[in-house]
Amino acid sequence: MQPSAILEAALYVSDLAEAERFYGETLGLKRIARVEGRHVFFQCGQTVLLLFDPAATGKPPAPDARLPVPPHGTRGEGHLCFAATAEEIGRWKAYLAAAGIEIEADFEWPNGGRSIYFRDPFGNSLEFAEPRIWGLT
Repeated sequence: MQPSAILEAALYVSDLAEAERFYGETLGLKRIARVEGRHVFFQCGQTVLLLFDPAATGKPPAPDARLPVPPHGTRGEGHLCFAATAEEIGRWKAYLAAAGIEIEADFEWPNGGRSIYFRDPFGNSLEFAEPRIWGLT
């Protein structure tokens, strides 16, 4: 048995409204769900990006909860990488710079492929990279 894909990935944020603005408006992701004070979810291709407030998700579910999701969460900076072509990475770099978002790193990997790194408003490390950095197409 082997999983076929990652369906969802999570980052933890301290301000859901600001997270919704950044990921929805700045990065252009489509919001698909929101629960005030707990989470906001976005579609990214065939994957879902989950943004959680760790103060809310760290609590166990109520005994009568309809969806008894176990507690989870983390503190500190996480990392997420978005797939992009070389051409898209160049456009993203210009777009992010025009939006006042600092590019922390921009380089070619030894085996081929380019990455750029930047931060969301919560310190999470975000990346746009060519899938070929992992030998993927």
